[in-house]
Amino acid sequence: MNTNSTVVESPVQDVSELRASFEQVAAHLNHVLKGKPEVVEMELVCLLAQGHLLLEDKPGLGKTILAKALAGAIGGQFSRVQCTPDLLPGDITGFSIYNQRAHEFEFRQGPVFADVLLADEINRATPRTQSALLEAMAERQVTVDAERYPLSSQFFVIATQNPIDQHGTYPLPEAQLDRFAMKLSVGYPARADELRLLESAVSDEQSYDIETRTFLPEHSLRLAQQAVSRTYVDPCIQNYLLDLGDATRRHPQIHLGVSPRGLLIWQRVCQAKAFLTSRDFVTPDDVQSTAQAVLGVRLGMEHGDSTAVVAELLDSIPVPQGFKGDRI
Repeated sequence: MNTNSTVVESPVQDVSELRASFEQVAAHLNHVLKGKPEVVEMELVCLLAQGHLLLEDKPGLGKTILAKALAGAIGGQFSRVQCTPDLLPGDITGFSIYNQRAHEFEFRQGPVFADVLLADEINRATPRTQSALLEAMAERQVTVDAERYPLSSQFFVIATQNPIDQHGTYPLPEAQLDRFAMKLSVGYPARADELRLLESAVSDEQSYDIETRTFLPEHSLRLAQQAVSRTYVDPCIQNYLLDLGDATRRHPQIHLGVSPRGLLIWQRVCQAKAFLTSRDFVTPDDVQSTAQAVLGVRLGMEHGDSTAVVAELLDSIPVPQGFKGDRI
């Protein structure tokens, strides 16, 4: 696991190679999670945007296997936490233990010291334990007994929660939700894809090792994230984001609009989407295609589904005029 946050310089001519590597990662993930290319693409967008992902869906739809496959594909260390009401913060961050032979305390790392952390059913953990993830997600570090410990520079949290069984759960507060870049739902597969899944279970495909297949050379993820941060965003696109953000703060059904941090995350997500689409500039389509995933996790709704509200917001704000798919 790499904990070095040193900037790695990336020659411009290598960007095409980075994109090609991520095309291989996407193909691998689509093999693992059949029939869900949009989910795979948005997961990679979230990773490249240096965000964290909330998967809200029913059990048994492939959320865990997708997280494991991603960790293996990027050459990262994977860890999993099953969140329960008796889970303690130290069970996630780690704790200090007294070494009688050395007569001193030593730190035992928790599962948060990984590249990809799956926090399964995060809403079953108590607020105190949920908050233990807050510093890790925001700062990529943890503090234990007044000592700070850095996490991997590519630390990526995938948290899941079940929307139908809310007995004994603790809803994530807005401050924690705002730490996620986006929220996705996997959904049931189409019949043909589900048939392929059944067929693969009785064929040689069942030996397909999802955790040892790596497609990114060392430092490639960091290089790609740096390339994403340099993706051009025209002022008209930034004003488009600002107009949409302002509309969320004035909408009667929304009691908590998008924060400035949320807009920064949204812009970075749009840059990542452009990178995966082999462009070095952001378009209005990038804003619109990521709107539901980004806004769905951070709009405080009085009632109703955010899907219709997001669609209404997009319809209410004029798309930048004169944008011809290149720098204006």
